Amino acid sequence: MTYLVTGTAGFIGNFLALALLKRGETVIGVDNLSPYYDIRLKEARLKRLAKFENFTEARIDIADLSSLKMVFETHKPSIVINLAAQAGVRHSIDHPHDYAHSNLSGFLNVLECCRHGDIDHLLYASTSSAYGANTRQPFKETHSADHPVSLYAATKRANELMAHSYSHLYNLPTSGLRFFTVYGPWGRPDMAYFKFTKAISDGVSIDIYNHGDMYRDFTYIDDIIDGIIKLCDVIPSPNPKWNSQKPKRGTSGVAPFEVYNIGNRQVVNLLDFISILEDKIGKNAQKNLLPMQPGDVYLTHANTDKLENVTGFAPNTPLEVGLAKFVDWYKDFYG
Repeated sequence: MTYLVTGTAGFIGNFLALALLKRGETVIGVDNLSPYYDIRLKEARLKRLAKFENFTEARIDIADLSSLKMVFETHKPSIVINLAAQAGVRHSIDHPHDYAHSNLSGFLNVLECCRHGDIDHLLYASTSSAYGANTRQPFKETHSADHPVSLYAATKRANELMAHSYSHLYNLPTSGLRFFTVYGPWGRPDMAYFKFTKAISDGVSIDIYNHGDMYRDFTYIDDIIDGIIKLCDVIPSPNPKWNSQKPKRGTSGVAPFEVYNIGNRQVVNLLDFISILEDKIGKNAQKNLLPMQPGDVYLTHANTDKLENVTGFAPNTPLEVGLAKFVDWYKDFYG
């Protein structure tokens, strides 16, 4: 089977491609090596894939429709997993057009190529940020996700709505994956845990928003990958229990469409998280307490019953274990 994975120089896409390649699958990797963060890290990730004969790299932008069409026509993938996107809640405050380019135009191109490519299943990255102003916890796929508090979250919620329309119009099976604060080795330098590790290691103060009164559902990268791979084989079909008079979110009775949470199901206070990180690094942080940032949410907490019901899998890596692995990798990679 041929898998097309977009974002293979990115954090999640790289781990996913590597896991598929190790299983013996054929993987077509798409990435434009956006300069949003350190290109050297992205190139180092790609080197992990280049040694596999069953890997083909296509260095293109998904917003370039003609180039993306050529990749689909040449390789004829069976399963497409779209992880390419402009990431970052705070970056979207000052650079909104980057998100329209990658997350809206780019995703539309992916949908169009899948529509014409006769694929079996499209899976795509969404986000826990889509729950936005909703404070009903833990988040379930049936809960409201209609009040995003950042443009990044709005574009990801838009992806879900776009996917539903294509699923309905063209019988295209689609699964949206709402990831909850993914962390681990080879991670993104713009994420808090990465920034904190660098600052603490360098003896520089760290910015802690809302004075540390924030909570996150931190999910280790291996659990994210296990969830994605297991869902590849769970191809959606219209839900016969769906009621158009009382329509449930996250599923559909008129389209082969589903949305899944992938999270660790554990809520951790930000200050407790920093304390664990300090222990793994072996140094104390210099804390700079600040007000809440625009676009941030107070708490994220995943309900993953739906994921477990269809795959038998639930993320479960303890934060202490995952952070230890990240810190070990950080020290090795950056010396």
